[in-house]
Amino acid sequence: MERLIERGLFASRWFMAPMYVGLVGALAVLLYTFGAELVHLAMKFRTLTADDAVLGVLSLIDISLAGNLILIVIFSGYENFVKKIELEDTSDRLAWQGTVDFAGLKLKLVASMVAISGIHLLKIFMDIEKYQSGEIMWMVIIHLVFVLSGVFLALMDLISANSKATRSLLPK
Repeated sequence: MERLIERGLFASRWFMAPMYVGLVGALAVLLYTFGAELVHLAMKFRTLTADDAVLGVLSLIDISLAGNLILIVIFSGYENFVKKIELEDTSDRLAWQGTVDFAGLKLKLVASMVAISGIHLLKIFMDIEKYQSGEIMWMVIIHLVFVLSGVFLALMDLISANSKATRSLLPK
């Protein structure tokens, strides 16, 4: 009975696979959004001010960073929680693929969120007259929460790694 339960629990990891496929769909939505934003920017390139051009490019960067975030979650999540991706042609394999563990995944996610938040904040600062001071304050606070979360996650991982290294040095 115990072996049957354990096999069932282990097989349940495959319930995550459709979620990763769904994230591929979300990536397609971002691609469409990116294309629409690029066309919108290109259509008015003759009348763009420098600030409008920078804001448009920042929007494109924002979307591409969100796409990168989705790819990190898809590949790392699938390989960490479902199954290692085995490709016949390994020359096309991403350099970080298969090397990002759960701790690394957390840090990459938070770093991506900080970058996306920072770019969003930069877009706001470029067009600051459109926003009320209360809105700006909350956006800065949220960005700082992301930054502090990343710092604390990195510190927790460092403490955990040091703790494991110290335990491995102790006599058994």
